[in-house]
Amino acid sequence: MAVLLLAEVTNGALATDAVSKAVTAVAGLGDVHVLVAGQGGDAAAAEAATLTGVSKVLFAGDHGFCHMLAEPVADLIVGMAGDYSHIAAPATTDAKNVLPRVAALLDVMVLTDVTAVIDADTFERPIYAGNALQTVKSSDPVKVMSIRTTGFDAAATGNSAPVEAVDTAASAGLSEWVEDKVAESDRPELTSAGIVVSGGRGVGSEEDFALIEKLADKLGAAVGASRAAVDSGFAPNDWQVGQTGKVVAPELYVAVGISGAIQHLAGMKDSKIIVAVNKDEEAPIFQVADFGLVADLFDAVPELTEKL
Repeated sequence: MAVLLLAEVTNGALATDAVSKAVTAVAGLGDVHVLVAGQGGDAAAAEAATLTGVSKVLFAGDHGFCHMLAEPVADLIVGMAGDYSHIAAPATTDAKNVLPRVAALLDVMVLTDVTAVIDADTFERPIYAGNALQTVKSSDPVKVMSIRTTGFDAAATGNSAPVEAVDTAASAGLSEWVEDKVAESDRPELTSAGIVVSGGRGVGSEEDFALIEKLADKLGAAVGASRAAVDSGFAPNDWQVGQTGKVVAPELYVAVGISGAIQHLAGMKDSKIIVAVNKDEEAPIFQVADFGLVADLFDAVPELTEKL
């Protein structure tokens, strides 16, 4: 058996954290072939070849595969699918756009957010906002799945897998890329940061969210937010952590003014150490926190920032 793993590439750079963890997830299923698609991805293909567990890197350098448009990339994968028992990708926005189309074209099911690979046909994935784990056994000839990478360790480097060019030209798709609008930040990227400081509805306003940002900057951390804070306009959408936001699993997660609704816990409960600051001692967040401080955040956070 062999696995085709679609790499996440942005502006020619490999999303190393996501791809290396996905390699770890699927390494037990057979030879892992990493597919890097898009013109200018030479460096990304070379970096993917260094990941331990990768047998081969396939580089489709046609310009039409850039920006990971679903139609041409799905057609590329389907054209290669006959050689593979599994088609996988880290559960990023790009993969969530491409893989359902691949599964539909192959007339198979798509397994989303896989957190454990039990054997070649059997997988675990969270359901009910992470409150239960579902074991799925698939009889499809090709398994198409996205990997929730937060549950896996990154693959080591030092490998030297061969890189092969794929000459397939991109098909004319139903969509076209217009532009990317990316928020610029000096802080670490939320999903790969080692420390995350998140604020909730208890922060009270967009102006007071500066308290969260100052603490995060002192810790060299990424900034997150609960859905309640985002919906209230305190923080931008791309900071949202939770079931309908980003899933994170940093070494340290600091939750400030967050009550701990099920939907938020689904996005951060795999964090190694969870610290909660909330004035309500009955807040559900304290049930998952390793360290809890019952205090007014407007007193505790400035003092914590100052002492750090």
